[in-house]
Amino acid sequence: MTVTETDLARRVEELEAERDALELRLARREAAGQERVPAAVVRRLAAGENPVRVWREHRGMTQRALAAAANLSPPMMNEIEAGKKEGSIRTLLAIARALRVDLDDLVAWKTA
Repeated sequence: MTVTETDLARRVEELEAERDALELRLARREAAGQERVPAAVVRRLAAGENPVRVWREHRGMTQRALAAAANLSPPMMNEIEAGKKEGSIRTLLAIARALRVDLDDLVAWKTA
């Protein structure tokens, strides 16, 4: 049996289509556990708003509720949101956990 270039080309196309389908399925599985961020949240972050405040409001939490969930005092939470205090890594990690975001989501975006 002789394999022609046409047969090989067809088989290569079939294999590429199978690979593409597998990559798509993998991407969908990976994305299934990820939260989609609304455009309004992205716009606020891009505008330079305080990420803690943006995420807190997105989650529908009051400052007092977030402070309690992160085991912080309300005045400390207020100072962090107001930009008067940066907060330690431990503090920011507690806030990130309470907001169900990654620690790097609490870093302010650089604006030009």
